Amino acid sequence: MREPLGLLMVTVVTGASGYIGSHIVANLLARGQAVRATVRDVSDPERVDHLKNFEIAEGGSLEIVEMDLFDEAAVDAAIEGCSDVIHTAASVIVRSKNPQKKIVDPSVIGTKNVVSAIEKAGCVERFVHTSSTAAIRPMNWYDGQTLTTDTWADDATVEENPYGLAKASAERIVRDWYSTQSIESRPRLVTIHPCMVFGPPMSPRHLRGSLALLMTMIRRDIPMVLPMQVSIVDVRDVAEAHVRALTQGEDEGRYLVVAGDMMMGEMAKSLKKKYPERKWRTGVAPYWISLVAAFFHPKIDVSWAKRHLKKKLYWDASPAERELGMNWTNPETSLLDTMPPILEHDWV
Repeated sequence: MREPLGLLMVTVVTGASGYIGSHIVANLLARGQAVRATVRDVSDPERVDHLKNFEIAEGGSLEIVEMDLFDEAAVDAAIEGCSDVIHTAASVIVRSKNPQKKIVDPSVIGTKNVVSAIEKAGCVERFVHTSSTAAIRPMNWYDGQTLTTDTWADDATVEENPYGLAKASAERIVRDWYSTQSIESRPRLVTIHPCMVFGPPMSPRHLRGSLALLMTMIRRDIPMVLPMQVSIVDVRDVAEAHVRALTQGEDEGRYLVVAGDMMMGEMAKSLKKKYPERKWRTGVAPYWISLVAAFFHPKIDVSWAKRHLKKKLYWDASPAERELGMNWTNPETSLLDTMPPILEHDWV
């Protein structure tokens, strides 16, 4: 049983049907917290059924409300009367034929509406915003570099790094708004920056975003794995970091949540060892073949491949360990724990 938070009012979780959002809702309910979970469509079973099945500890409650981030009135209504806001709702795709509309706008416009609603409500005491390592990682970095939260993805563009632009822009909106508020009236603010997230999915909708990479491996969509490093954090740890950030850590803090990394080839071998009955691609494509494949791939371009393949980038998550008290799940454990729900529900 998780420790109760001791918060007396309601915590709003935007994007509650999402991968991270769902685990945050489960974490809060297990602590006996009152939760208002916002989803885009309350009639969609893939968005709400798993939320309704969560165990609720004594004192807790769950209210599921429909909210479109682009609908200012709906956002205002969702946040009104709440003491805490955990804003996770955003696009999880990294590439699109219309990146401004599909990737950048949901984060930017949605976040503007959320901070506006917080200001109007006048009752929010704590605000945790889900950002990403993408808001920190510049497009140009050197092999073996370690990044901290002092860095911003200020060179991200809608053409070459729309996801990084979306995440960095949304966080800038939050922090710029925060700087205009009086110390007496503004809520406590923390941003959480996860890398690639693994761990148990609760809905087939959770197979998008970070888990899309794993699904290409399960479905053998590619003939060989790429010579690529994957930074990993467990979704349960990400949820825990968000909940702890309500009451722990520095006000205005930025926290990287990264457990470690695996090469894609190591991931494939680990999956093959655990699930030998399934067929896995474990051969690693040579660098030059990967570049050629990127040229023809609909979601990967050559410039991205040149920046990422065969290179390693590290993240300093020690502030989250020190100030939020985080202990990370082993990346291989997170990877393997992702598989059972996928296989049990035949989401392959």
